[in-house]
Amino acid sequence: MTLGRGLDYIDLHFLGTPEVIATAVLDGRDGVALIDPGPASTLATLRSALASRGFAMTDVRAILLTHIHLDHAGSTGTLAAECPGAVVYVHERGARHLADPGKLLASAARLYGGDMERLWGEVRPVPEDRMRVLAEETPGRVGAGGRLAIVGHELHWAWTPGHAWHHVSYFAPAARIAFVGDTAGICRPSGRVVLPPTPPPDVDLEVWRESTRRILDWHPDQIFITHFGPQPAPRVHFNDLWTRMDAWSRRVQALLAEPGTDEARAKIFTDEVTAELVRATSRAEAEAYANAGRFDFSWTGLARYWRKRAEA
Repeated sequence: MTLGRGLDYIDLHFLGTPEVIATAVLDGRDGVALIDPGPASTLATLRSALASRGFAMTDVRAILLTHIHLDHAGSTGTLAAECPGAVVYVHERGARHLADPGKLLASAARLYGGDMERLWGEVRPVPEDRMRVLAEETPGRVGAGGRLAIVGHELHWAWTPGHAWHHVSYFAPAARIAFVGDTAGICRPSGRVVLPPTPPPDVDLEVWRESTRRILDWHPDQIFITHFGPQPAPRVHFNDLWTRMDAWSRRVQALLAEPGTDEARAKIFTDEVTAELVRATSRAEAEAYANAGRFDFSWTGLARYWRKRAEA
């Protein structure tokens, strides 16, 4: 599926699996821009793919992040060193964690433990003077944003929290495509099932719905998701996302009402989601979806959200 003139994407083959992490590529008269360059563990693939398109790393002029989670942005510090002419675009709520990734890495290590290096590779800080911080014109209002000129492309950006509090999305009006990171979930082309990525700690379903409306207000013809690639019929896609989000929420709330430990509840949730995916697709597809977003983490994020709602 094509994205539009001057727009392309690269399959990073995360963990050797196709169609798990995609990096969008914009090229124009001023060079190349990348949206969500992925983790450092896939940098060799990114370099090779750019070279096959005739681009050197020194051609990269902009790195645009939807958010700073390691599967989307872990390679940014390394790329900043390799691409001396590149400016990094990041929301103001995530910028400090790029400059000093200590807290980000500590949080990720609590989830991934000894798998950190294998999954993400090295995570380097990004110099503050290399960042263009995206600040909201109307602070605190979901959907607030602005406009950017990137390598000859006009882009609009908007604050779209829900999956992460510092999440932004980008819209290319000439091509009518919105680059939405994780806001539109996970959908492998071969699986055609839309899953919500809901890891802790930032999941907020109320503001996520507002972010969905903000993206659809752009009236995109396509949405581009990091996991994985371009998706047609954005309203149908988001409807599928929210149908499953609501079903998962009911499942999580029911498990929270039953006796047992969170570890046991997470296993039940993971086993049920995996079994549904196997029935709808295949065992291999279910494993690939789990590589894009672990189901036990989705349980933890939703359980945290619904517990907070109950306390409130």
